[in-house]
Amino acid sequence: MEEMLVHSVVAVGIALLFFYLGFVQRVTGRRRKEAQQHLVAERHIRDMWSPRLSGFSLQMFAHLANSAFGQFCLMPLLLRLNHFDLLRTLSIPEDPIFLPVVPPEERKGDSEQKPPLKILQELMEPRDSPPPAPAGFRFNGIRDYADSYRSGRLTPSQVAQNIIHALEDSEKSNPPLRTIVQWNRDHILRMAEASTARYRNKTPLSLLDGIPVCLKEEIKVVPYYHRAGTAYLGTEPEVEDATVTRRLREAGAVIIGVSNMHELGTGTTGCNPNRFHGIARNPCNPQHYTGGSSSGSAAAVAAGLCPLALGTDGGGSVRIPAAFCGVVGLKGTFGRISDHGSLPLSYSTVSLGPITTCVLDAAMAYSLLAGPDPQYPYGLNQPAPSLDRIFSPDLKGLTLGVDWTFSKACHAEILEIYEKAVAYLRHLGASVVDISIPELEAISVAHVICIMSEMRDCLHSDFNNHYHEMNLETRTSLALASQFTAVDYIHANRQRSRSMAWLKEIFSTVNCILTPATACTAPCIHDSDLLHGCSDIPTVAQSIRYMQLGNLTGIPGLVVPIGYSSAGLPIGLQVMAKWWDEAVLFRVGLKLEQFQAGTRKPKIFYDVLI
Repeated sequence: MEEMLVHSVVAVGIALLFFYLGFVQRVTGRRRKEAQQHLVAERHIRDMWSPRLSGFSLQMFAHLANSAFGQFCLMPLLLRLNHFDLLRTLSIPEDPIFLPVVPPEERKGDSEQKPPLKILQELMEPRDSPPPAPAGFRFNGIRDYADSYRSGRLTPSQVAQNIIHALEDSEKSNPPLRTIVQWNRDHILRMAEASTARYRNKTPLSLLDGIPVCLKEEIKVVPYYHRAGTAYLGTEPEVEDATVTRRLREAGAVIIGVSNMHELGTGTTGCNPNRFHGIARNPCNPQHYTGGSSSGSAAAVAAGLCPLALGTDGGGSVRIPAAFCGVVGLKGTFGRISDHGSLPLSYSTVSLGPITTCVLDAAMAYSLLAGPDPQYPYGLNQPAPSLDRIFSPDLKGLTLGVDWTFSKACHAEILEIYEKAVAYLRHLGASVVDISIPELEAISVAHVICIMSEMRDCLHSDFNNHYHEMNLETRTSLALASQFTAVDYIHANRQRSRSMAWLKEIFSTVNCILTPATACTAPCIHDSDLLHGCSDIPTVAQSIRYMQLGNLTGIPGLVVPIGYSSAGLPIGLQVMAKWWDEAVLFRVGLKLEQFQAGTRKPKIFYDVLI
C-alpha cells in the first residue's frame, strides 16, 4: 500500500511539473508563433526539452506516457514543449514527396571511366615492399588484411581464430564490450577456411575475400536470429540473407556475427539493457555510449574486431556511432544500397551504409554493395557507382558550402576543430563559400514526424502484443509517435518536397555541404541506465542535429574523424553531396584524413593481425 502511494505521489509530481512547464512555455512562447507566420524566415536551431530519465523515473514516465492521461495530456504537452507541432502552424503549398527518390542527372565528361572495382583492384595490387611503419597508432584496414593473406604472413583461418579469442575476451571484460551479440565459432571458421583455400590457390573472389565483417542485427544474416535489438523478435534462426549479406558472402567476406543495436533503432545513444543485448561500450572510453542505433557495428570496427561493418541509417544511425567511436561512416543516397532483408522500420528515411576504419575502405565497400536490386524498387534507376577523381592530388575546382549559423550550434571544442578542418580544405584548393540552409527547424520536425510515424506504423502489432517486452525508452518513443496525425505526416512530406527543392538550388552552386558530424561528443553512461535504460531527448537532439537533413531529403553523407575533445573523445566532420554523387564525398574525405594529426589507440583494442 505504501509503495502504491509513493508511485502515485511521484506520478502526480511529474504531471504537475509538466503542466507548470507547459504554462511557462505558453506565456513565454508567443514570440515563436509570431516568428512562424513567415515560413521562409524560420531557421532557428533549438535544443529539445525533456528531463533526462532513467531508473524509477523512467519506469513511471513510460507508464504515464501510455496511459489515457499520458495520451491526452502529458504527451501532447511534450510535443508542444519540443516544437513538434511547428508544421501545424505553417502553410506549405508544395505537393508532398513521400519517398526522396531523385532521377539521376546525365553524367558529364568521359563516358569511358574505369569501373570503381577496377580502380580499387589496381590500387590494391601487392606492394613491392611493405609500407613504412606508422609513427603512431593506425587502424588495420582492408588492405592490411589483404597484404597479410597474399604474402602468406597470415591466413584468413588464423585471423578468424584471433577474432574468436578477442570476442571471448571482450565478453569477459568488465564491463563487457557487447559489440557482437550473436556469433558462431563453427560458421566463422568454415568461411575462413574456404577463403584460406582460395588464397592458397591464388583465386580470391574479390577485394573483400577473407575480410572479417559484421552486420547490424536489423539486417538478416543466416543462421542468426533477426531480433533487431529486441527480446521478442527473431524467435527462429534466419533462413534467408538480406541482399547486402548475400553480396558480402559472394565476395568471400568472413561474417563474424551480427552486431548490437539500439532496440528497434528508436534512439541514438546505443542504450539497450534487454537480456539479449546489453549496452555496447565505446572502445575509446567504455564509460561512454557508442552512439546509435548501429552501436555494435561502430564499436566492433573501433575495437579492431573487423575493418568493415554494416549499419542502417534513418536518423544518423550509421554516422552518429561512427563519429562517437572515431571511425568512418557512410550513408549513401536513398536507394543506392539495397535495403531488402532489413526490418522495414522507416521506408522513406533509411539508407544502408558501411562503417570502416578509413575512407578508402568505405569506398571499397560502397563499390561492392551499391547497385540495383530487383527486390528493392527505390534504387532500380540509379546511375552506376563512380569513383571519379577521388584520388585527385588536391581539391581545386571544388566548391564547399558552409552554413556557419548552423555549424556553430555545437559544443565549443567541436567548433574549434571543425573550423580548422574547413580551413585545411581551403588550403588544399577548395573554394569555401557561405550558404544558408533554409527552414532548419521545419526540416528537423518533418524528419521526426516521418521516421516516428513510419516506425509506429511498422510496430503497430508489436506495440499491441509485445508492449511489456519492449524497453521503457521504446515505449515512451512510440507513445510520442502516437501523437502524430495523418495531416502531420502529409505536412512533413510537403516540407520534404520544399527542402529537396532548396537543396537542388544549393547544389547548383556548391559540390558539397560541410557540417560538424554531431553537436556533442559521446555521452556518459550512468549507472542508473544499466537496468532499465534511459530517455535523454536533449542529447538525442544534439547527436542527430546535423543528420536529419540527409535522411529527410535522401542526400548522401560521409562522416570522417578530425580530432578529439579535451576528454579524449572523438570529434567528426560530415560532408554531404547531391544525390548519387558519393564520389565527391570520398574525394574530400580522403583529404580530411590527412588533417588529423594522429589517431589515438582506443582504450579497448584487439590487433587480430598479429
